[in-house]
Amino acid sequence: MAENVVITKQARMKIVKARAGAITLPKVVGLAFGDGGVNSKGDVISPVDTQTNLNHELLRKKVDSYTFKNETTCSYICTLGVLELVGKSISEVGLYDEDGDLLCIKNFTKKGKDKDMEMIFTLDDVF
Repeated sequence: MAENVVITKQARMKIVKARAGAITLPKVVGLAFGDGGVNSKGDVISPVDTQTNLNHELLRKKVDSYTFKNETTCSYICTLGVLELVGKSISEVGLYDEDGDLLCIKNFTKKGKDKDMEMIFTLDDVF
């Protein structure tokens, strides 16, 4: 697995409990966007599996859609509209479920969000 993405411990605990039948796995509903995925030099920070939040969350938004790339990969698509996060530099995203828990976190170099511009983010859930 890449150093800039992690499946959270919370997500893994939910999966193992669901497999045992102890809980029903909550469905994925959205992406969280933040600007805390890089340090002061602009270097990408590796997320850790014990994180329960992004380093600096700016917005949570429901996914627009999802597609199955293959039998073990689901791609979640989320669009930031022209008026959302204008002037921000997004450098971290997290997939969250209907309980509000982050399931995975991906950090990357800053992506500036200009006005009058949409940005489409795709996050793959791979097993």
